[in-house]
Amino acid sequence: MTRARALLGALAAAATAAVLLLGGALVGSSSADGSAGRHAAAAGAPERALTGLSAAGDGSAAQVRGLEASVRADPSDARALTLLGLAYGQRWRETGDPSYVSLQARALARARALRPDDPLLLQGLGSLALTRHEFRRALALGRRAARLAPFTANVYGIVGDALVELGRYGQAFRAFQRMVDLKPGLASYARASYARELQGDLPGAIAAMRLAAASAAGDREGYAWAAVQLGKLLWQRGDADAAARQYRSALAVFPGYVYALDALVPVEAARGRLRAAIALERRAVESIPLPQLVSQLGDLYARAGRRAQARAQVRTVRAIERLLVAGGIRTDLETALFRADHAIDPQGTVALARRARAARPSILGDDALAWALARAGRCEEALAWSRRALRLGTRDWLLFFHRGYAERCAGHPAAARAWLRRARALNPSFSIRWSPLVDRWSRP
Repeated sequence: MTRARALLGALAAAATAAVLLLGGALVGSSSADGSAGRHAAAAGAPERALTGLSAAGDGSAAQVRGLEASVRADPSDARALTLLGLAYGQRWRETGDPSYVSLQARALARARALRPDDPLLLQGLGSLALTRHEFRRALALGRRAARLAPFTANVYGIVGDALVELGRYGQAFRAFQRMVDLKPGLASYARASYARELQGDLPGAIAAMRLAAASAAGDREGYAWAAVQLGKLLWQRGDADAAARQYRSALAVFPGYVYALDALVPVEAARGRLRAAIALERRAVESIPLPQLVSQLGDLYARAGRRAQARAQVRTVRAIERLLVAGGIRTDLETALFRADHAIDPQGTVALARRARAARPSILGDDALAWALARAGRCEEALAWSRRALRLGTRDWLLFFHRGYAERCAGHPAAARAWLRRARALNPSFSIRWSPLVDRWSRP
């Protein structure tokens, strides 16, 4: 299968950042996203870019209360209902409470009954669909919004995000290009960074994310978000000191920022500061008990030999996933990866990963199915899907590790060592859970 050309041939400074994302016409690519799906936020910058909602302190909670009062005073105010729906979405991101997703859906449904063709409403509905991992619906809503408001940059972010998750990368990158052309800034530069990362251009991804961070002047959460994403790219290539500086910069601007606390954890663990890493992750979990945070806390406990506490985190993750599903958020892919990591019902996990990949036919879907198959001992099938997951040239530690694991499972020790060494060359301490295994297995 042909590979999409590299994006953003040169992104040197903000003044030149509006150059074409596509370094030429993209040749047919139906690829998908390996690493970026694991950065859940990588689908775009914080959604409040739609409305300028504040996330500082109690800002969005106060806005929710004010908008709820407006809607009570005038239930036919479609604009207030739309803004209330977007504010509920911001509260979900701040708290991790899935009930806000249900409230968001109800508010936007009421607004749609009153004003079905409002572009801002359609953007809100498209963003909600992305949150729920309803990517085909998000694409339809984003395209409808683009027809109604063709010069609004954010609609192309929704379209591109959905296309990425559906594995339609040529179209996705063109949508991102349109977004950059219309409004260079945090959200569009972040997507440019993501697109470069997908195609294995880590230096280019870092350059674009630096522009995203520089574009966030005056937006504390926006800057913190971009700094964390930049740190993760630096961590991906093994630059622990530079990554830590970005995470601490995010915390200096936005104290207590959960995603910065969580991102610092593997850096501290790699430096042998396991107790500090556990303390950081516990702070993050106590603020927002997201599955990925609880899972990493469990990995830390396992590394520290605290097996009972590690098992307790596994139970907690499964309980949170049930709450997310009850709130209308599909978690098949993330759940399949977690279950494969922990060897929970291997054959059932394969079935779950197949369903996830059907709904999300991306590199991420390919990789999740490959990993589930490998952990179930279905090695040749796993290899076929792992090859697909790497077809864009993405340079991602977990993709390389999963490929090495599948090769070893299939009885190809030399190929396994080669892939595991590639993972180790990126970052020998990338994964709290799996780096020790990569270290052992990559040796002759």
